[in-house]
Amino acid sequence: MKTDERPKGGRHRRPPRRQPLWREILTLVGVALLLTFLIQHFIGRVYSIPSGSMEQTLHGCPGCSGDRVFVDKVVYVFRDPTPGDVVVFKGPNTWTEHDAATEDTGNAFTRAFRYAGSFIGIAPPDERDFVKRVIAVGGQTVECCDEQNRVLVDGKPLDEPYIYWENGNPNSQKDFARVTVPEGTLWVMGDNRNNSSDSRFQGGGGVRGVVPLGKVIGKARYIVLPPSRWRGIGDHNPQAGPQLSATGWQQGVPLGVGLAVAWPVLWLSRRVKDALTPRKAE
Repeated sequence: MKTDERPKGGRHRRPPRRQPLWREILTLVGVALLLTFLIQHFIGRVYSIPSGSMEQTLHGCPGCSGDRVFVDKVVYVFRDPTPGDVVVFKGPNTWTEHDAATEDTGNAFTRAFRYAGSFIGIAPPDERDFVKRVIAVGGQTVECCDEQNRVLVDGKPLDEPYIYWENGNPNSQKDFARVTVPEGTLWVMGDNRNNSSDSRFQGGGGVRGVVPLGKVIGKARYIVLPPSRWRGIGDHNPQAGPQLSATGWQQGVPLGVGLAVAWPVLWLSRRVKDALTPRKAE
């Protein structure tokens, strides 16, 4: 007696039809651009350091490989910048009012392409951005200097281990008169203290040199390029003194959170890819 050798359970399940290569490439490019836009505008962005005003915390010196830093755009949604934070911000009007207007070269197509690239985040933004360290916040007074050539905030000297003296002379800070920082603004200075055009000089100094909170883009977190300088960017609070500076495990918290989030994101991306791949009906 012959047995039915056909497999049970109905017809074989046909494998999904493979999409054309061009369609897969377009899908990948579209997803990549969308993710780039979302990350650059809502989570963080990489900025280049164009000058040496933050040496040696951030390299931007002539003849060296300028640092690329990852700037966290989320943190200041939940709190305001605090003393010691290294922040990236758009130049206030008082900082840029005398800048020469840049000539817009190229035809309409190239201008549109540059605008789209800046909007998505794959091209440099068409704006003047700065990176400095927060020294004082709204309501505080700042002045320089005491007998030991230290900056004073609310009459107390700052602890500033991050200062770089380009000429090797630590007793050469330029004095400036007491300034009361208006509410909603920041007093910022460069770590390369004698080679930084910051709140002391911009707009003529004084209250015209402060940075409104609305101009702050985010907090500089990590040096991502060059590889030899991969590290976190310190945010030692100069008003708290050395005993209250962040410990090693606290500095590593953001990185740990990032690694913890990476796995769910990877799993979700695979599920989305599977969902987008059409299957032939049985």
